[in-house]
Amino acid sequence: MQIGELLVAAGLVNQEQIDRAVDRQHEVGGRLGPNLVATGAISAEELARFVDGVPAEPATVAETGLPEAFLIDLMLKFLFIGTAETTADLSAALRLPPGLVTELLEAAVRGQMVAALGSVGGGQLGMRYELTDTGKARAREAMARSTYAGPAPVPLDVYAHWIERQKVTNETIDQSGMRAAFQGLEVADALVDKLGPAITMGRALLMYGPPGNGKTSVAQRLDRVFRHVIHIPHAVLVEGQVMTVFDPDVHQPVDKDGGAARPRLVSSLYRDEADGRFVPCRRPFIVTGGELTMEMLDLKHEAGGNFYTAPLHMKAAGGVLLIDDFGRQMVSPTALLNRWIVPLENRVDYLKLATGKSFRVPFQTVVIFSTNLAPADLMDPAFLRRIPYKLEIGPPSAEAWRRIFKSVADANGVESEDVQIRAIERDLVSQGLDLAAYQPRFLIEQIVASARFRAVPPTLAPEFVAHALANLTVGRGNGDGVGLGAGTMARVA
Repeated sequence: MQIGELLVAAGLVNQEQIDRAVDRQHEVGGRLGPNLVATGAISAEELARFVDGVPAEPATVAETGLPEAFLIDLMLKFLFIGTAETTADLSAALRLPPGLVTELLEAAVRGQMVAALGSVGGGQLGMRYELTDTGKARAREAMARSTYAGPAPVPLDVYAHWIERQKVTNETIDQSGMRAAFQGLEVADALVDKLGPAITMGRALLMYGPPGNGKTSVAQRLDRVFRHVIHIPHAVLVEGQVMTVFDPDVHQPVDKDGGAARPRLVSSLYRDEADGRFVPCRRPFIVTGGELTMEMLDLKHEAGGNFYTAPLHMKAAGGVLLIDDFGRQMVSPTALLNRWIVPLENRVDYLKLATGKSFRVPFQTVVIFSTNLAPADLMDPAFLRRIPYKLEIGPPSAEAWRRIFKSVADANGVESEDVQIRAIERDLVSQGLDLAAYQPRFLIEQIVASARFRAVPPTLAPEFVAHALANLTVGRGNGDGVGLGAGTMARVA
């Protein structure tokens, strides 16, 4: 992806500003960057700062930081399995520039591993290659060592460098941005004011309180706070072993405008391309719950292919890892917490290869523990000390509960009067239930379902409300929850 496209994706300029700068470029010449500055689309300082924060495309094998032999082996794998045969194909597969791939092909030709077959058009980019017998033998040896055949990795030190540069604390997070992220949710200002500093500092956070009051919803809204585009490598080379990092199941790549694709920009800024070995993404926000196991926090060795997959928290680097329903995992809370002590305290983690070799990676992940269990039952004081921010999310006030009910009802086309909402609230309290933020949605969904079944418009009719209350308060009535709800609503009506 060109840096100009990344600039649009980051929201620093828009396509209209790009078009104006391109028009000026046609008139006076120069690169796109200075023309963006000249048209007032962006300041020179902001542009330079942005370009400095994007991994530069390597121009030579030396600039990749990888051994030439490793890159040649990777290239030979693509030719061997038949997924690429031209210079352009190999450039796209390796995520390396054509000039660098040509350098690798020339070395392979000198080693009598590949032979040129002629061009299909487009000059050097269209030049076709095939493996010689020597090349096939070397490709088989390379496949036997590791079946990984994907984008060229980045060295471990390069990965560490960019993770440190892209940490969450580099974001500018203020009160207005935090409150905007929670727009549409009934969240107290006091909670936002407590949550903001935790995210600003990039530290671990414990959210606790009774179930159904929005802990998960609040945590997931933090995704809206982040504005930066960060760069996640497809893979990392560690001690000669490949470890994949980019995961399309959890990472969200950005395109040229952060959404729908636009035509490719015709010009560059101060350099043509970003390093294709990285994927420009929104900051990761990964949610895991009861399925979390200890194995997910360690390197996964793909024994059949002899390469590795990064652990979950490493995929979340530069973003957030939300451990939902903490304490209900298959692994014990104590074992899980012990695994986090060093990373949370020292901001580094240690992973181990199948060979027994350990290596160090930055731990720049905001870990959020969300639980409806008592914190004292889950962790000892030593671990609680390592979580500097602890937020209790309790039940909403009666006024907030009624606002939530009204909002959910309106969103579902259900007319509601304050007197009706208060009657439902009294029914819940009389059955010994504390008010909870989830209840309005539960009740309205039940009402809508009942109305749909009867093929009538959804309303707060007594029979609909009674049915919904019975499903919510089951086991708490005097043996006839439906009758209790119906009688109360009948009086209201």
